[in-house]
Amino acid sequence: MFIGTGHFWPPRGDRAGDATFYTEGIERPRRDTNEWIQGGAHAEPSPPMTLLDELSGFEFEELMVDVFRHQGYDEVRQAVRTADEGRDVTMIDRSGDGPPTGVVVECKHTDTVGRPVVQKLHSAVKTYDFDGPKRGMVATTGRFTGPAEEYARRVSDAPGDVDIHLLDGRKLREIGEGIGMDLKNGRIEVLCEETLSPPREREAVRRVRESADRVSNLEPDSAIQPEIGMQLFPALVIDTEVTAVFETSVGVIHAIDDQDRFLVRADREGPGILTDRVEQFVIGGLGGAVPIDDVRERAGSGDVPPLRSVERFWLTETEYRDWAVERQRDRYETTVRYTGDNNVTYERTCTPNRSDVVVTDIEPVYVPHVKATAELGEYAYDHASFASDDDAVVLENEYDNCVRCGQTSEEPTFGDGALTFCENCGSINCGEHVRTERLVDEPVCTGCSVTGTFFFAEKHFYDEENLETFSEEYAAMPFYRKPLENPKLVAAAAVALVVLLAIAVGTV
Repeated sequence: MFIGTGHFWPPRGDRAGDATFYTEGIERPRRDTNEWIQGGAHAEPSPPMTLLDELSGFEFEELMVDVFRHQGYDEVRQAVRTADEGRDVTMIDRSGDGPPTGVVVECKHTDTVGRPVVQKLHSAVKTYDFDGPKRGMVATTGRFTGPAEEYARRVSDAPGDVDIHLLDGRKLREIGEGIGMDLKNGRIEVLCEETLSPPREREAVRRVRESADRVSNLEPDSAIQPEIGMQLFPALVIDTEVTAVFETSVGVIHAIDDQDRFLVRADREGPGILTDRVEQFVIGGLGGAVPIDDVRERAGSGDVPPLRSVERFWLTETEYRDWAVERQRDRYETTVRYTGDNNVTYERTCTPNRSDVVVTDIEPVYVPHVKATAELGEYAYDHASFASDDDAVVLENEYDNCVRCGQTSEEPTFGDGALTFCENCGSINCGEHVRTERLVDEPVCTGCSVTGTFFFAEKHFYDEENLETFSEEYAAMPFYRKPLENPKLVAAAAVALVVLLAIAVGTV
């Protein structure tokens, strides 16, 4: 199979002999090579293009790995930089009904590519060790010469030989625009149109109310009427392979051969690693991802929480890939102790090279971030989570903290809850900041209560009116009942009296 000057790019899996060129949207039959490609009497030669001019040759190869991955190829690998064998990138094409096809790619960041490059690729494909059909590809930011195109055509049309595809700068530009690639520096924007399936609004409200089950003196179903909303949080699931061997004169001292998958936050605060629980939630929900447009429609009908915003990915995919490579290099870095031939013990820090870390896949996805705010008296309480219908990871739960000190008591205060709701002001409090209202015998927090002293004991009241009412009751009490307002003092006095009596008896 032959692709000429960027006018034609066949779907993966097309067979040799089907090539037809396209120019300005008009289908034309194949013509004589010299007339059609070399620009005889009927055509002008394609001008060279300035494309990806900020990249080195090695960086261009790295970019093409990402491009091919975006096109759906599997096991896309950049070759180890040990020898020039005409194989810069290898990958597998699993499209079509036939067996998987091994693809060998030569990348050339040059203005023109001649026949020798295509010949070298042809040899590289023939000698490539792959159990199945094979084909070759040359990718360049420039253009191919007539002899290069003729050689690729002849090889592809030869019975029993391999197909050779040519991808030039013009077609690369079309592909780049389709995947969000900056045509100057090669950075690829993150394009994401899917999100994990969000929860239904009623399920989100139920979870908010359930989060207040540690609070005594509160009826969540009636008291908590949250205002709820949702934003879509950007994240990336990144797969890597790390393969490295570290040798000295004594042989191999350390080796790495590992695969890893991790979740990266891609918002303004990223990149960074999210918790294991969030990672489990997101990766487990990937299979149920839905189009963002569907979520917008469901949010408009009230089926799911209102969609407030769709956050953007703050870096390019290329920048996230580079970050992931450095992260894995740091993660797998280790210090090894070994004994040399002279029986001296040495230490060596083994850090994988950039080329030892292969990013095999970057899957962008949005995660529903549901936030609910409910007003209780003078206070507003937030509850936030990453959520779907089946699962949720709570990120913030203000129903689980004392408004005074921010702590959560583990000991029950009133009832069975570790925290107590104050109906007087709407606050949630730990045991250190809640008292019993003296007049009505209900909980009241120290932040809003009005206090008065009765028989040297401080008493708490909802308001001045309750204080005044109890003061009148206290004034009307018999003298022998007033000390009961301070049972600790009465108990201490009783103990002191007993001690004094014991001393007195002992001295008689």
